[in-house]
Amino acid sequence: MTGEYKHSIDSKGRLFIPAKLRDELGDVFYITLSMDNCLSVYSAESWREFSDKVNAMSYVKQRKMRPLFAYAAKCELDNQGRTLIPAHLREYANLSKSVAVIGCNNHAEIWDEDRWDKLSESEITPENIASVMDELEF
Repeated sequence: MTGEYKHSIDSKGRLFIPAKLRDELGDVFYITLSMDNCLSVYSAESWREFSDKVNAMSYVKQRKMRPLFAYAAKCELDNQGRTLIPAHLREYANLSKSVAVIGCNNHAEIWDEDRWDKLSESEITPENIASVMDELEF
């Protein structure tokens, strides 16, 4: 998934999912916690792959993944392309009104817009991009 999209969460906690991401996410998708204090959004297929990896882990490692499953929400779109983000997930990621929906390879991320703007400003520098490309041996 790719792209950056700015949208608002309405008073009922619903977020419009951009058409390009809706096509990739499908009719049913999963939203859960992220280690970056934002939310991660997975298509049903990506969620199944993620779950399969966790199932292959030892029980001790699986327990460490517990919060990602406990807080996950199975989501669907309404007729207007919106999905309800449960309150506990909005609170975790400090989402109030303005958000950025970011494509991030095999998933999307939902960020508070101000936090995303600050982070992307620090990440989108020629030096940082060169450093990442070097680290990944591109």
